Amino acid sequence: MPATGFPTHEMTFRLDGRTAFLSGAAGHLGRAMARSLAQAGAHVILNGRTAAKLEAFRDELAGAGFAASVAAFDVTDSAAAQDFFGGLSRLDVLINNAITGGLPNKDSISGLESFRMALESGVVAAHHNIHAALPALEAAAAAIGHASVINITSIYGHVSPTFEVYGAGMAASPPQYGAAKGGLLQLTRYLAVQLAPRRIRVNSLSPGIFPWDEVGTRFPDFIERASARTPIGRTGQAHEIGGPTVFLASDASSYMTGADLLVDGGWTAW
Repeated sequence: MPATGFPTHEMTFRLDGRTAFLSGAAGHLGRAMARSLAQAGAHVILNGRTAAKLEAFRDELAGAGFAASVAAFDVTDSAAAQDFFGGLSRLDVLINNAITGGLPNKDSISGLESFRMALESGVVAAHHNIHAALPALEAAAAAIGHASVINITSIYGHVSPTFEVYGAGMAASPPQYGAAKGGLLQLTRYLAVQLAPRRIRVNSLSPGIFPWDEVGTRFPDFIERASARTPIGRTGQAHEIGGPTVFLASDASSYMTGADLLVDGGWTAW
């Protein structure tokens, strides 16, 4: 602590000695979030359904000098999630990022199974993860003053897709995705209030358009239209999700709960 009595920025944004669980860790934004958390000093537990992908990513992080481990299970398997979180003595950061449910063409109607799976993986599983991890989160709060839950939502939890941005042959964001993300936004607010007395902060992070590299190669017109639709004039790069994630995970956001952090280049500002 410096002489002024205020912690330095270097201190508040660090996650040394802390453990963070991240679902969907092998995905496009999951990898970026995991790397940023690890760079900030956290031990990152990489969760997903495919052990081989997670193990390869863990080894990649370890090769760069970062700490990570693998927890390969489907978050919709409530028994597996309960077993895992029940075995943790402490968890400082819980990030609900995983969602499945398909990407139909924008002119099609989603099937019931796709809709159900999006809600199960994106909302029900997030709720169960938080409650299964409560003892471990409370242990972290007792040790450092608070624990942090971050729900990864989306601009499409706030607004409908602009279908004109999507071109022929390209799948638009389906209705079940927006419904799940909107539900997760409201769950975030509810649990923020419910868990505040336990010193567990619950916030959400809503990314905008962050395309995979191959999307730009296959659909350059989409990138052009999406960039024109964004006030900042371009789409997001995966690494740009890292800073906001570390912010919500760290002491830098210690007076924030029930908030949603939009990382969308201004997409929802107009």
